[in-house]
Amino acid sequence: MAIDRNATDRAGPCQMPPETAYSARHRDDGKRFGSGFAPTSLVVHPARRIGPFDELAEFIEPTLRSMGYELVQVRMLGGARPTLQIMAEPMDGRPMTVDDCAEISHAVSALLDVHDPIAGSYVLEVSSPGIDRPLVRPRDWERFRGHLAKVETEEPVAGRRRFRGIIREVSAGSVRLAIDQDTVEVPFAAIRRAKLVLTEALLAATRRPEDE
Repeated sequence: MAIDRNATDRAGPCQMPPETAYSARHRDDGKRFGSGFAPTSLVVHPARRIGPFDELAEFIEPTLRSMGYELVQVRMLGGARPTLQIMAEPMDGRPMTVDDCAEISHAVSALLDVHDPIAGSYVLEVSSPGIDRPLVRPRDWERFRGHLAKVETEEPVAGRRRFRGIIREVSAGSVRLAIDQDTVEVPFAAIRRAKLVLTEALLAATRRPEDE
């Protein structure tokens, strides 16, 4: 399995406090499916991006969209047993449930039976992005303009690689972050990873009426 970069951010399966929903499939000599609840303290291993990422995302995204889900991210999590994480969310904005995780897991597993670009044994995990979600697509940045984000770049931008600032402007090729009294423009192509920072403002913006 080709590994071309490392990442150290962590993500948990479907965010449903006080428990966490998950759905996983073990791909090895046989097939085993599982879904249920795990403690919110569950920690998955550091992520590693893989060569087939784009190909795999393009392969499964049409199926997920036809089911009413938006694909957020596909990544391989390293460790003793590799985990292929599919991060998705309902297109209608409702919260992700364990049933959603299981439905996506079965659909993706069926697709991987037909075309699996990843060699070797691994676990398939379906998860929700959570509130402090990763920022992957330009529309993610646009959606959360005005909120605080953490960004790490592949190469230095304006003399640094790590940024923490308010998302101010989003263009086709870059995002402008307000950091203290300055504004820094970061090209999307330079971003290694980025995610929202959990704040009171973000919690208020993502709170559902039934939570009040």
